Amino acid sequence: MSAPRLEIDLDKLQHNARTLVDRLAGLGISVTGVMKSTLGSPEVACALLRAGVSGLADSRIENIETLRRGHVTASMTLIRSPMLSQAERVVAHADVSFNTELDVLRKLSSVAAATGKTHGVVLMVELGDLREGILPGDLAETVRATLRLPNLALKGIGANLACRSGVAPSSENMGELSELVDSIEAAFGLELGTVSGGNSANLTWALSGESTGRINDLRLGEAIVLGRQPLTRSPIEGLYTDAITLHAEVIEAKRKPSVPWGELAQAAFGEPPPVTDRGHVWQTILALGRQDVDVEGLHAPAGIEVLASSSDHLVLDPGSQRLAIGAEVTFQLDYGALVRAMTSPFVTQVLRDPSGRASLAGHDGEPTAGRGKGPAGGPTASPLAG
Repeated sequence: MSAPRLEIDLDKLQHNARTLVDRLAGLGISVTGVMKSTLGSPEVACALLRAGVSGLADSRIENIETLRRGHVTASMTLIRSPMLSQAERVVAHADVSFNTELDVLRKLSSVAAATGKTHGVVLMVELGDLREGILPGDLAETVRATLRLPNLALKGIGANLACRSGVAPSSENMGELSELVDSIEAAFGLELGTVSGGNSANLTWALSGESTGRINDLRLGEAIVLGRQPLTRSPIEGLYTDAITLHAEVIEAKRKPSVPWGELAQAAFGEPPPVTDRGHVWQTILALGRQDVDVEGLHAPAGIEVLASSSDHLVLDPGSQRLAIGAEVTFQLDYGALVRAMTSPFVTQVLRDPSGRASLAGHDGEPTAGRGKGPAGGPTASPLAG
């Protein structure tokens, strides 16, 4: 099978999504499945919908269009503020968009009116992470202006934390969001259906036992696809951390000194990495590089160490192992590495369904063996959900 490749286990993704949907349901919180790390894969979308997510979301209208072409009919939300230049596409393909700018809202209203549609909007509030959001003191005026715009339906209020500055969701900032929702509803005599508290970083707060207030929706992507809690990147109990893995092929394996010789200058990507003299090692090179993946986000198997990388080569010290030419090394990834690999034209995407059958994304393939390791703190066998 072609390498490098991402193997996407639909069964494990469905299990992860189902587990989180069930845990949050008892708190009155629904899950919106975020698709951006899988480039709008219809197969992944269907797995999440089978798991019970209430709808799908993406930061790019192109991925939502991909889902529509794949005949996915679920409610879809654009969670990055729309570009004015894409307003027509947003109204045509997204049911709801997250917004912070009145100029954009006016444009969406105009397009919706011209096409005879009603477009849903969620207004995003700034709660300290200093990415997108309306300052709390300006929210009421923005709501007032939005309600005056024809063919727009104000669906709710949302917030985002932990993405730019690492501000963690807490009882204080989530409580502020709940209070803002209460005040807007009282001031304008309306009922907001969606209070979107944030992303996968909200899970620790949401499941802590504290009151979740008015928050009734979380947008989950990283927790589903990687089984990890973004604030610490620690595994989430009961979830698979290897639902998506990266496989790369050995193209050279030679015994070499561990210390370079000659006059040293800049390497391909700036300063070369620090070197530890470990004598001669069985240096191994994979056909994988920075053009394919964020190398710092790779988690190598036990006993293997990533030494260096360039555009097209990943240099390893395999320790006591001897890796043959043509052998493969399997990596787990963090979110940054996954997004980079998913968008590389040189990395193949292979889907594995619950029967164990594997295929190229959108194509028929051949069966593959092996189910990987079990969820953190859970069974070894891959459970079927739904």
